[in-house]
Amino acid sequence: MAEDKKQPQGLQFQISEAIAQGLYANLAIVSNMDSEFILDFAFVQPGQNPVKVHSRVIMSPKQAKRLAVTLSNGIVQYEEKHGTIDISNPEAK
Repeated sequence: MAEDKKQPQGLQFQISEAIAQGLYANLAIVSNMDSEFILDFAFVQPGQNPVKVHSRVIMSPKQAKRLAVTLSNGIVQYEEKHGTIDISNPEAK
């Protein structure tokens, strides 16, 4: 018997102008505890110390894994179109 999977209802999102502008981050720090993952995003500039975290996202382990899968799929699609992303030199952009 096929499993009946429920499709999520069409979600409508609202986003403020300030959030829609986005923030650039060149550093992401991921930490976790038993019940949550914390993702901190920062923009590191030469001579800036301390580095200020601009955004923090807290999510459940299941949501973190879904995000990891989604990012992985997106990277595969990007590399198929644009070529391999070289991360061997962390200083290279």
